[in-house]
Amino acid sequence: MSARGDERREVQAGRAAWARPAAKRETPARVVVTGLGVIAPNAHGADAFAAALRGMKSGIRRHERLAELGFACQVGGVPEGVEALRTRYLREEELLAMNPNMVYAAIAAIDAWKHAGLAQPGPEDEPDWGAGAILGTGIGGIDTIAEQLVPRVDAGKVSRLGSTMVERIMSSGNSARVAGLLALGNQVSTNSSACTTGTEAVVQAFLRIRSGLAARMLAGGSEGHSPYIWAGFDGMRVLARGKNDRPEEASRPMSATASGFVPGSGAGVLLLESLESARRRGARILAEVIGGYVNCGGHRGGGSMTAPNPTGVRRCIRGAVEMAGIHPSRIGAINGHLTATFADPHEVASWAAALDLPPSRMPWIHSTKSLIGHALGAAGGIECVASVLELAGGFVHGSANCEDLHPALAPFAERIPHRTIDAPDLDVVAKASFGFGDVNGCAIFRRFHEE
Repeated sequence: MSARGDERREVQAGRAAWARPAAKRETPARVVVTGLGVIAPNAHGADAFAAALRGMKSGIRRHERLAELGFACQVGGVPEGVEALRTRYLREEELLAMNPNMVYAAIAAIDAWKHAGLAQPGPEDEPDWGAGAILGTGIGGIDTIAEQLVPRVDAGKVSRLGSTMVERIMSSGNSARVAGLLALGNQVSTNSSACTTGTEAVVQAFLRIRSGLAARMLAGGSEGHSPYIWAGFDGMRVLARGKNDRPEEASRPMSATASGFVPGSGAGVLLLESLESARRRGARILAEVIGGYVNCGGHRGGGSMTAPNPTGVRRCIRGAVEMAGIHPSRIGAINGHLTATFADPHEVASWAAALDLPPSRMPWIHSTKSLIGHALGAAGGIECVASVLELAGGFVHGSANCEDLHPALAPFAERIPHRTIDAPDLDVVAKASFGFGDVNGCAIFRRFHEE
């Protein structure tokens, strides 16, 4: 039998097994990463994204439409070449019912599925009852609402909305579309926790597999690009300004001259799988998820709708590390939230307090947002993909534009790389996100070990 035939037989066997009620697990399942999908402002695909990170390639560009609309921030991170990609991945009738957020999610999810060595099912195949998806978004279909729904309703043209309007504006449109494309039969849902969304999705999927409720889960986040998505942040004066003529310098996490975050878009999706399932089908294992935690600071102790409670942040980090069962000194790198706002120095201080490590012994601290901007609901997913690529490739990419380090971060200066460094012994990476609403999420990835 061909390799494709073997794979189809294995998947069908898995579907049959998952059609029966699940037995209670006596011990938690080990959860591994077997596939990655990413469409980011600086690259599409795992290999290209890894190369872009190594080369510190910026995906931030000037967008004249923002200038025309009077935005103070006129730069942003938007994936390139999407028009050509759309028709490679999706049929025309599917695209008619999708907005950019959904398109990004679909491309990244299909890529992650195939990167894991799984074949995309046909329309007649049975659902894979052991496979599901938690694919989040922060803003969702607000661009469709602003550009099409509201103008037509206000003009009295409700009859011209079409039959696909609901699926284009509902928050779960991204995960629902992916379920159909990949015949997913396990939990399929869309979470939304502002900037924490993508990381939270990874933690939720990890816990579902760990508890024995799924064999494999797609997890991550997506976000479209639109002035209607970004305008509220510009109005709050939290977007970067002052570097509109030099967009690659605009995203400045941890910098003394940071003036706000650069908005971004795209999608990042991981295929998480039980170790048992991965071994059964001979899958390549890229990393292991060994811990995860989510919480909220309750808008107390300095926390608010737009600021994190430091105690909540520290409890979240500690919870993930404790579940991972490792000493904090084992963490080799932190892929931080680090957005280029006033919160950056406070975040680094919280990491140091949570890990109970002096500045000289801290892990490498870096921000992927310095290269791609802040992709909102997609940020955590894209940055989790980056973390796994760094583990698999043995490197830590540099943080751009923070040569003028914020004075409060001076004690950590030697642990903040400005250029990509080779790290062949990198074994553990911690990824955290801290979002509007005082919500937090942290995932701990480790290079895979057989024991």
